[in-house]
Amino acid sequence: MTLDILEQTLLSKNRAKKEFPFGDDVMVFKVINKMFALIPLDDDTLKINLKCDPQDALAYRDIYKCVNPGYHMNKKHWNTITLDGTMSDDILIEMINDSYDLVVDKLTKKEKAQLLL
Repeated sequence: MTLDILEQTLLSKNRAKKEFPFGDDVMVFKVINKMFALIPLDDDTLKINLKCDPQDALAYRDIYKCVNPGYHMNKKHWNTITLDGTMSDDILIEMINDSYDLVVDKLTKKEKAQLLL
């Protein structure tokens, strides 16, 4: 998956927006000010950090060599995926959807109401 397609996929999520709170070399994708994806741009190899259920995070790491504990993130809840072609785009999109859903599930009622606007 290319960076452009990855960015389009992330921004297609309801109320998703892109920010650069850590500088020009890290794209952060948020929903209602909560981060669900992070893409470092300072590496030749495309990578993405995604939030993950702790048990699923371990399972993905066991199944795919391109999945590692989240770099500079909580290693229990975040994975870093190196987009080297060894994982199908369908699985990556599933992981993106899960990350987004985990964040949305933790929003307050008031924040969830903003998603309906």
